[in-house]
Amino acid sequence: MIRESFAVVEPCADEVAKFFYGMLFSLAPTTRDMFPVNMQVQRSRLLRALVHVVQMVDRPDDLIPFLRQLGRDHRKFGVVASHYEAVGTALLAAIKKFAGKSWTPQVERAWAEAYTIMARSMQEAAAADEGPAFWPATVVEHKRLSWGLAMVRVQPDYPVPYLPGQYVSVETPQRPRLWRYYSPANAPRDDGTIEFHIRAVNGGWVSRSIVAHTQVGDQWRLGAPMGRLTVDRESDRDILMVAGGTGVSPMRAIVDNLAQWGENPRVHLFVGGRTREDLYDLENLQRIAQSNPWLTVVPVVESEPGLQGYEHGSLADVVTRYGSWSDREVLVCGSPAMIRATVSRMLVAGTPLDHIRYDPFTLD
Repeated sequence: MIRESFAVVEPCADEVAKFFYGMLFSLAPTTRDMFPVNMQVQRSRLLRALVHVVQMVDRPDDLIPFLRQLGRDHRKFGVVASHYEAVGTALLAAIKKFAGKSWTPQVERAWAEAYTIMARSMQEAAAADEGPAFWPATVVEHKRLSWGLAMVRVQPDYPVPYLPGQYVSVETPQRPRLWRYYSPANAPRDDGTIEFHIRAVNGGWVSRSIVAHTQVGDQWRLGAPMGRLTVDRESDRDILMVAGGTGVSPMRAIVDNLAQWGENPRVHLFVGGRTREDLYDLENLQRIAQSNPWLTVVPVVESEPGLQGYEHGSLADVVTRYGSWSDREVLVCGSPAMIRATVSRMLVAGTPLDHIRYDPFTLD
């Protein structure tokens, strides 16, 4: 019932989001200060979060860990119990308004019960977390890798307990209250420093600001670690990684961590981009592969057809050309369009859905 009713309102997603936030700010005016002045990106984020939850609504083993991570992350906003009540009221009111005749008492009960479970999971996780609501961090290095790509290294005031492959939310002084999700490109280090690879997205307020205007000494804030792109070294299943653009960052962190060990699962990493220049970290990955026989790196480009030593085509094309990978644990990271195309093609090729993992928040 949740899926069917959401399918009715999804074509009106932007109007749903506008109504939701208008209702929320009316019910709980103090929540307005948690959000940026420009709400355009925030509205699209609400939709992506709802879509992700609806996709997993009948898969509690996947949904509950995601919600618990989200609850811990929301501590950085100062969220309290009354805010959850206001969000639930606004959410059901927004969906009801645009669901039309498909909104029945049974559908309303299904949404109310689902939201109660969601809110309880988030609140319990937030209450149980004894760590800080966010981690202050100082920029210690900023280097342009190309015109639209930068490496930023930060030094948190105290270690951030992330796992290789996870991502964190980031707030910068140039764009206050505009939190964005980025993946550390390194495994946790003894000195606690974290490296981010950030590409300037067209129209991206935060990413363009970070690439062009970040200065050494800037004070960032980092939210709680989130994400499912981690590798269990004790698993008997080998790994397939598919990374597009800066989606290589979490894969790089995982590989960085695995390289500390002598024996690992076999890892096949496809790293792709439109041109060879987009594969900015390829030499480093190939250098790791030379000294670690468990790692195979396959570079993929969509253009430059005469380029030697590269596979040609989209990542979805090339990966499925190699087979179904039905015996592998599959990690996918990149743009939403790349993730959709790759996952869809892999499912058609025979990869089991429960073997594929990707994270929902990847846009600027």
